[in-house]
Amino acid sequence: MPITGPQCRAARALVELSREIVGGRCGLDAQTIEAFERKIAVPDADTIALLQKTLEEAGAVFIPENGGGVGVRLKFNRSETKRLMNLENEGGIAAGDDVP
Repeated sequence: MPITGPQCRAARALVELSREIVGGRCGLDAQTIEAFERKIAVPDADTIALLQKTLEEAGAVFIPENGGGVGVRLKFNRSETKRLMNLENEGGIAAGDDVP
């Protein structure tokens, strides 16, 4: 299933890449990407697939329709997931704080 313009915009934000950088990596101009993200124009299927591949290589994972809608998230490999779990378990039992 091809990605949507809003998914493309969200993926760029997650992987922290500008339209110019994404365009440079996949051979598209920033205006084409902007028109797609803003729903002004829909590029052909090959162009959308190229955008998706470029963003996935940068760390985005596109989530298909699953009853809750399409989406995008960051990809974590097994090593990163283990490190995150270790960090989350540091410091003992979680408790409330005095922050208002």
